[in-house]
Amino acid sequence: MKRLIAAALALTLIVLPAAEVAAWGASGHRMVGQAAMRALPEELPAFLRTAEAAAQVGELSREPDRWKGAGQPHGRERDTAHFVDMIEDGRIMTDAGPHIRDLPTLKSEYDALLLEAGIKVNDAGYLPYAIMDAWLQVMQDFAYWRVLSAAEARETDLARQAWYREDRLRREALLLRDIGMLSHYISDGSQPLHTTIHYNGWDRDTDNPEGFTRSRQTHGLFEGEFVRDRINLQGIEAAMTAPRLDGFELRTRTADYLLASLAEVVPFYRLEKAGAFVGTDPRGVDFATRRLAAGASELRDLIVLAWRESGTRSIGWPAIKVAEVEAGTADPWLSMIGQD
Repeated sequence: MKRLIAAALALTLIVLPAAEVAAWGASGHRMVGQAAMRALPEELPAFLRTAEAAAQVGELSREPDRWKGAGQPHGRERDTAHFVDMIEDGRIMTDAGPHIRDLPTLKSEYDALLLEAGIKVNDAGYLPYAIMDAWLQVMQDFAYWRVLSAAEARETDLARQAWYREDRLRREALLLRDIGMLSHYISDGSQPLHTTIHYNGWDRDTDNPEGFTRSRQTHGLFEGEFVRDRINLQGIEAAMTAPRLDGFELRTRTADYLLASLAEVVPFYRLEKAGAFVGTDPRGVDFATRRLAAGASELRDLIVLAWRESGTRSIGWPAIKVAEVEAGTADPWLSMIGQD
């Protein structure tokens, strides 16, 4: 709820559509999705490595912001997915909150820990779970795509082959959509103000030894208007980091990513105090570009890792191993069409 209030304040101050003041804004989310897709390596399926796919993911990356305002319970379950408010050491909200490295497996268990610590679930946010959930969906989509593609290529029954082809095309559309959802939450996580209690001006209930701004305009002006007017796709692509694909574990990777963004909160406020986000100050442009590039780099890597992991999974009912279908040692027909 507090993020919606912040968005409403930003709306009145900078006259932008509501969807453009929550998270990076439309421009930032588009560019992260496009940059990541344009950087995918050749090991990914060809349908993802096209200009059309990059454009589609760029647009779909905005979708979770466009869901807002539908009403309850829709909003209650989705609006707090965009952020996680941490204090400086990585604990959620307060000293009594759980550390982001020690989050339980299920979001329901996380909610219970927050309540035990006297923290309102709506105030804390659950961005780590949104990221992990979205990644697992993309991985599962890839597993189905692998099976459908292998079966289509091998099937000699024309009716079955046609069904495999149609279902593969449905899965390709779902993959673009689900990568767009992952893109959104990864992008949110690259915005330092989505990882901190100081999310819209330095928190007024905490000490402020460096005299940082407490203005409620801070959040919206930076991620919306500033990014829209100062940052471009080419700059983000140039600032993307080398792939990190070894030693992957989803929960650890998610915590590392969000803690890296949290570490940029104080540098952000120092730059804001120095006037770096006014006009064309190169310090502000560099900071925003690097943070968006961090999101694009992470999204690119997570797509690749989802693809690789998908080959090790079992899917369908009865469950069938992806590797066996790809090797031609298992017939997936009943698992895919469904036996009821």
